[in-house]
Amino acid sequence: MIEALLYYLLLGIVAGTLAGMLGIGGGLIIVPALVIIFKAQGFDPSIIMHLALGTSLATIVVTSLSSIRTHHQRGAVQWPVVIRLSAGIMVGALCGALLAGQFASDWLQKLFAIFALLVALQMALELRPEVVRDLPGCAALAGVGGVIGVVSALVGIGGGSMTTPFLLWCGVAVRQAIATSAACGLPIALAGALGYWLAGQSVAGLPEWSSGYLYWPALVGVVASSIVCASFGARMTHLLSVRVLKRGFALLLFVIGCYLIIS
Repeated sequence: MIEALLYYLLLGIVAGTLAGMLGIGGGLIIVPALVIIFKAQGFDPSIIMHLALGTSLATIVVTSLSSIRTHHQRGAVQWPVVIRLSAGIMVGALCGALLAGQFASDWLQKLFAIFALLVALQMALELRPEVVRDLPGCAALAGVGGVIGVVSALVGIGGGSMTTPFLLWCGVAVRQAIATSAACGLPIALAGALGYWLAGQSVAGLPEWSSGYLYWPALVGVVASSIVCASFGARMTHLLSVRVLKRGFALLLFVIGCYLIIS
């Protein structure tokens, strides 16, 4: 257990630093890393991916609060948009997590791998949507939020890789789009973590210190170190080439996606 806790702390350092440098959520790193660590710990293969996804979303509940506070202090969060998206986001994330409980672990792993490859492609090619329209009405925003919530829960992320491009597509300024997307990560994580907790209540073979599909040693370890290192990563952004970092991260995601597909 001590060795595993050290791995969780190291994972939090890496995820927090990358999140601070690139402005991304840590789920794309946390999920595959937890899969590898859980396999090494000998957890039941049929629940490993569920545990990784649920635990990843639970870490985002805590880490997103720091990000939201920073963006809010700078006046960049469009709270009316967050509120209109959040109704659909929470329903979608809860449903997505409950739906994930019905899928086999290997199918969830392949779904995550495909999503990681798509994000890698977007980052490598620096694809950015052109402004096409204004923000839609409340009902349409709730519907978009529902889709973002379902997909985010199925792959264990805060949704920034989908929410930010959507807001840019609707003409929201880049700084506000990123800040608003970060704020939307909290309802995704809350509802998604709740869904994985509920989905795992009657599942046999869960390791000790689990609550449903939330594994507390990993959750505490990752959160403890990632919070500290996020600010360090943010400072590193001003010393390193963000473009090179993003392409390097895209390559890492490509390797992760390929590994998860063939493993």
